[in-house]
Amino acid sequence: MYELDDLDRRLIAALREDARMPITRLAAVLKVSRTTAQARLDRLLDSGAVLGFTIRARHDRNSIRAIMMIEIEGRSTSQIIRRLRGFPELIALHTTNGGWDMIAEIEAAGIGDFDRILREVRQIEGVLNSETSLLLSSL
Repeated sequence: MYELDDLDRRLIAALREDARMPITRLAAVLKVSRTTAQARLDRLLDSGAVLGFTIRARHDRNSIRAIMMIEIEGRSTSQIIRRLRGFPELIALHTTNGGWDMIAEIEAAGIGDFDRILREVRQIEGVLNSETSLLLSSL
């Protein structure tokens, strides 16, 4: 397992801000040579510390965003995950510990869609309980 140092963490932070940053710009931001920046990035990719690159899309200002904590009955987790993956409004699913078994990130076009998705998730056989919190501001 590759152990990250300060330069690796700064490189990852810079790429989180702009995953498309050219290697020459990345080197300048990190105050290292282009060769050093490229070698570190290659090592992070080869070791699996960095799995890939992605984009961050702007959320529709009118969309409703929330997290839903879900309690699942016994051994039905796999089939519930399959059902939840069928909802395009659920943009991410996470397993967790504690009182809730799973957390779903929701993004709905409007209040009607938001209400529908909450109702449909709660009606899935094996979903015992849920609690939803609206996301008001992203910082």
